[in-house]
Amino acid sequence: MTLPKESFHEAPAPPSELAKADTDSTGQKEAVLQSVTRTGAVVPRQRAVGRLVMHSMAMFGREFCYAVEAAFVTPVLLSVGLPRNLYSLVWLISPILGFLLQPVVGSASDHCTSSWGRRRPYILGLGIIMLVGMALYLNGDVIISAFISERDKKRTWAIVLTMLGVVLFDFAADFIDGPIKAYLFDVCSHQDKEKGLHYHALFTGLGGSLGYLTGAVDWGHTVLGYAMASEFQVIFFFAALVFLICLIVHLHSIPEVPLRYENEETKFLLEVTESYKYRSIEEEIKNGCLKSTCIETKAGAEPGKCADQSRMTLKSLLRTLLNMPSHYRYLCVSHLFGWMAFLSNMLFFTDFMGQVVYKGNPYAPHNSTLYLTYKAGVEVGCWGLCINAISSSVYCYLQKILLPYIGLKGLYFTGYLLFGLGTGLIGLFPNVYSTLALCSLFGVMSSTLYTVPFHLIAEYHREEESLKLQDGEQAQDHGRGKGIDCAALTCMVQLAQIILGVGLGLLVSVAGSAVTVISASTVSLIGCCFVAFCVRYVE
Repeated sequence: MTLPKESFHEAPAPPSELAKADTDSTGQKEAVLQSVTRTGAVVPRQRAVGRLVMHSMAMFGREFCYAVEAAFVTPVLLSVGLPRNLYSLVWLISPILGFLLQPVVGSASDHCTSSWGRRRPYILGLGIIMLVGMALYLNGDVIISAFISERDKKRTWAIVLTMLGVVLFDFAADFIDGPIKAYLFDVCSHQDKEKGLHYHALFTGLGGSLGYLTGAVDWGHTVLGYAMASEFQVIFFFAALVFLICLIVHLHSIPEVPLRYENEETKFLLEVTESYKYRSIEEEIKNGCLKSTCIETKAGAEPGKCADQSRMTLKSLLRTLLNMPSHYRYLCVSHLFGWMAFLSNMLFFTDFMGQVVYKGNPYAPHNSTLYLTYKAGVEVGCWGLCINAISSSVYCYLQKILLPYIGLKGLYFTGYLLFGLGTGLIGLFPNVYSTLALCSLFGVMSSTLYTVPFHLIAEYHREEESLKLQDGEQAQDHGRGKGIDCAALTCMVQLAQIILGVGLGLLVSVAGSAVTVISASTVSLIGCCFVAFCVRYVE
C-alpha cells in the first residue's frame, strides 16, 4: 500500500529501533520493517531502476509472443485447413472466457496467501499456459502427424489442436496483464508506479517491434530452418526462449510480502499504536518468522476459516464490481472506447493496406498480379505495425516529459485525439507513404492505453488510502483490492474484442476494409469526448 511521500516523512518510527530491527532480520522481514510507519500504512521502499526494468521484462516477452501470433496465426490456421466460417469462433472464445473469468482471477490474487506472494503464482501459471498454447498452435500439425497417419483424421485433429492452442494463448496472454500490473502496484511506491508503467509501455513497444521483425525474416533458408521441420518451429523456438528468459527475470525482479505477513504486520502496528511500544515488533521478529494468521473481521471468528471467508464467491464478486465507485466505472468505459478504436484498426490494418492502399485482391488466383499486389501490401502493413510498436516505446518516454505540463488528463485526451485524427486521415487519403507516417500515431494510442488508465487506478487507490488514514482506519482493504480493479479494467479489452468480433466482421464483409479505419476514427473521437468530460482525475 502507498502513501504520498509527505505522509511517509511526517510520522516515522523511531530510527534507533528500526535500525536495530533491520540489523537482526533479513529478506522479507527486513522489507516489512523498512515499510513500517506509525500511521499503520505500508509504504514500499524506493526501487532501483534496474529492478523496475527487470519487472518490465514480462511485458517485453508477452508482446513479443503477441507479435508472433499476429504475424503467423492466420497462415497457420490456413495451412491446417480451418474453414473460414470457424474464424470468428476462434477469435470469440478467448475474449468471452476472459471477460467472464478475469475478475475472478483478479479477486483470487487479491486474497492469495502463498508464501511466494499474491501475484507471482498466477503470473507463473498463466505464463506456462501461454507457452503451451503457443506450442500447440505453431506445432499442432507436427504433433498430430506423430500420432495419426490417416489423412482425414490428421486434418481434423490438427485443426482442433491448433484452435485449442490459439484459444489458450490468447486466454493466458490477456489474463496475465492484470496480475502484472497489480504486482507492480503492490511492491512499489507511488513515484515508482509511474516509472514502472512507463517502463512497461517502453518494453511492450520494443517487444512488439522485435517480434514483428522476427516474423519478417525468411527462416526457411537459414541453418535453423534446415535443422527443424518447418519455419513455424523456428519461430516457436525463438518466441519460447525470449518469453522464458523474460518471465524468469520478471519473477525475480522485486520480492513480494505475502498477504499473511501484511495482515500480521497490521495487527502488530495496531497494538503498537495503542501502547506506543515498538519492542513488541522487534521481539516477534527475533523470535522467528511472522505467523500466518489473519485479522478477524468479526468477533468469535475462527482464525483457520479466515482465508476461506475472505475468498469471494462469483456472486459477491459481481456485486463488488457493480458497486465500484462511479469514477472506476467511467474509467472502464473510456478504456472500452479506446480498445474498440485501437483493435478495429489493428486487426484489419494489413488487409486494409493490401486491398485499399495497394488495391490488391486476396481472393484472386495466387499467381495473379492482383494477389501478388495484395501480398505486397500486407508486407508493407507489417512494417507499419512495426513503426507503431517503435513509436509506442518512444512516446512512453515522452510521456514522462509531458506529464508535469499537461497532466494525466492531457495525456489521455491527446492519445485519443491524435489516434482519431490519424486514422481519419488514413481513411480519407489512403496513400502508402502518408499511411506509414501516420502509423506512428498508433503507437501514441498504444502507449496511452497501457499506461494512463492504470496510472489513474493507482491515483484512485492512493486517494482512498489517504482518506482512510485520515479517518483512523486501516489502509489495507480486503473487500476490493488492486487486483480486481486492474482485472476490471483489462476486462474491457476482452469486451472490445467480443463487440468487434460480432459486429465489425459483418461491416467489413458489406463495406470492405476501408470501414475499419473510419470506425476506429469515429470511436476514438467519441472516446476523446468521454475522456475529457466523464473521467475523474485526482488533483
